[in-house]
Order: sequence, then C-alpha cells, then structure tokens
Amino acid sequence: MSPSTTSVRTHRRPRAVIVPVPSGNRHIPPLDGLRGVAVLGVLLFHAGHFSGGFLGVDLFFVLSGFLITGLLLTEAQVRGGRVDLPAFWGRRARRLLPALAVTIAGTLLLVWAFGPPSLLRYALDDAPWVAANLANWHFIADQVGYWNAADTRVFGHLWSIAVEEQFYLVWPLAIGLLARGRNGGRRVALAAAAGAVVSLVLMVVFTNPVDTTRVYEGTDTRAFSLLLGSLMATPPATRLLARAGERTAAWGSLALACGIGAYWALADGQKDLSLFHGGLFLHALAAALLIACLAHAPRTLAGRVLAAPPLRWCGLVSYSLYLWHWPIYLLLSEERLGLTGWSRTVVILAVSLVAAWLSKALVEDPIRFRARWAKGRTGAAALLAAFAALATLWALIPEPQTGAGTVDVTRLASTSAVPTSGP
Repeated sequence: MSPSTTSVRTHRRPRAVIVPVPSGNRHIPPLDGLRGVAVLGVLLFHAGHFSGGFLGVDLFFVLSGFLITGLLLTEAQVRGGRVDLPAFWGRRARRLLPALAVTIAGTLLLVWAFGPPSLLRYALDDAPWVAANLANWHFIADQVGYWNAADTRVFGHLWSIAVEEQFYLVWPLAIGLLARGRNGGRRVALAAAAGAVVSLVLMVVFTNPVDTTRVYEGTDTRAFSLLLGSLMATPPATRLLARAGERTAAWGSLALACGIGAYWALADGQKDLSLFHGGLFLHALAAALLIACLAHAPRTLAGRVLAAPPLRWCGLVSYSLYLWHWPIYLLLSEERLGLTGWSRTVVILAVSLVAAWLSKALVEDPIRFRARWAKGRTGAAALLAAFAALATLWALIPEPQTGAGTVDVTRLASTSAVPTSGP
C-alpha cells in the first residue's frame, strides 16, 4: 500500500485492520502474543493442567477470520472489488500444507518406529483424511469422541486445521462475490453476521448431551467463531470502533482480556453444556471484540502485555507447535519417560518447541519467503509430488496385526454416558 493511500484511509478506519499482506499481523504485535496465548492454552489443556485451555482453538478461529477477511477486503478495495482467488489459495497452500505434510510423514514414521500397534493402526486410518483436510468429518462419522478418546488418535487434534482449511476454501469465494460494487463491505458484514447466527442455531439444535463431538468438530457448527472474527474486520465494524475512540478500545481490550481469562479458568469442556448453548458463541464474540480493540489500539496495557517477546515468539511458531505437540505428547508417555505431572509436561513442551522451531526454520519460512520454485505451476507440481510421496509412504507402512479380541475404545468412549473432563 502506498503512503498516500494509507493517509487517505486512516481517518476512516484503523490502519491495523487493513493490513495488505498475509503476514500483516506482524504490524500488530499483540495479535502475535494472542496467538501464543492460544497455543499455550491448548498445550496445557492436553497436558491435563488447564481445563479451559481448549478455548485456545476458538481464539485461533477468530484470529484467522479477522486477518483473512481484512486481507481480502483490502485487496478487493485496491482492485476495484476483485479478489485474486488463485493467488490467495496459493499463499494459503504455501503457508499451511508443507508443514502439514511433513508432520504427517514424520508422525507416521515415529509411530511406526516407537508407538504401540493400536496407535499406528489409527494413524494409518486417519492420515488420508488429515491430508485431505477432512479429518473433522472423518472423526464425526467414525464416532470418535473428542473428549474421551483423543489419546488413541495421534492426529486427533488436526480436526481444527481441517475446519480452517474448509473455511479458507469457501469464505473467500463469498467475499469475491459480495465485495463487488458499492457497499461491498456492508454486504460481507451482513453475510458474516447472518452466517454466525445460523451456525449458532445449528450448534444448539444438534447438541447431544451424551457426546458433543458432532457440534464441537463440525465445520457448520463452529463457523461462527471464524465468521465473528470476519465481521470485526469489515468496514461497518471498524468504523464503529473508530468512532468509539482509542480510549474506549484501550479499556475495552483490558476488560475483555480479563473476562476471557476468567472464562478460561472456569470452563470445563464436555461437562459444561452451556458452552454448546451459547457459551462458545459469546466467547468467540468477546475474542473478536478483543482482537478488534487490539488492532485499533495496540499500545495499551493489554496490548503491551500480549506483545511480550516470549508470547510473540510462541505466536510466531504456533502453527508448527500445534501440529507437533499432540503426537509428541502421545509418544512420550509416562511409561517411556518415567515422569508424570509437570515434570513430564516440561519435557513435552521443550521437545514440542524444538520441533516447532525446526519446522518453521527448515520448512515453513524457506517455502513461504525464499523458494521461488514454490510459486506458480512449479509450486503446484512440487506440492502434488510431496503428497504423492506421502501417499507412497502411507502405503508402504505395514498395518499392524491386532488380535481378535481387540475393541475399538474410541467408539465405546464416544457413546459413554459419563463424560470426562478432557482428552
């Protein structure tokens, strides 16, 4: 964006909301830190130390909707209402798929070498669906209870990546159609708001008190988190926040951050059915408002806390950290490590952080920023070749033999009448 364009727009909406590049969140340091908070919450939840940490996934969803929609609307404004969808999808593919492919291949090899037969059998069963970014619907169809049986599925956490990828496929198409002509931003805002309400209604209607996996992992029932984030990036929302002023945004961000933190401390997953009757929706709305406030006034008290270097660093490696932490958690069991509680958690966090840094340094950043061959037709061909190699690896790994008395504990757990507090 040229300086002149920026100066014209600054009086109409916050500059941070219309960052014109995919990595524009680096212009808003608190959002990096917020992503770090989200991934650390998930890690502590999976380690059994923080019952409300699963809400970090919702925070990821809201952030994704906000940043992607802001990017696409800015492009539409600059290009006269048009969005280059192939270019957008190419950038998303370079950002997400190489690290995902490496994680799938590395996890399969590690589970084959060190994991129990049951873990390998389920990994081989789930891997094609993970590669196709349909893992969430696969787990729903297979009746894999998220809250009860996740420790049997080494790819169980990747349902959320599938939800985001499906959103990246559909929502840009909607923006490309709605953003054309006058009042395009308003039409996008109305579509986001309406879609969020419909998604909430579906969650309430489909909620089963015995097992909430269907509404927790379904794309249709979780879309409101992404769409509420998208709504906050539209011109009507940003103009409203601009009228409120920076002081309101500063106090609002502090109050919202404290409220969200308190909610995380009290939430208890499957045991709290209020989550699926509006609780998750209200949490996502609060997160969307917090993100919008931080984008409008990033140098406030809440913004400075979230912009702390350790949180920002965790946010910058959050994608790879999320990909790798759960396979590492399952492979480094209490029996293998001889450790329990926080001692084991510290080891798992350290190994996960190293794996995330290696993935970012060796796979993600080179392909995103330095590899010219990763763009255009050569990039598409390389991606197809990588997934063909992944399919070959999957076919070559022998499926473990299981005894006749083997029981699918995931199906038993998903239909159990007594829910547990977490995976």
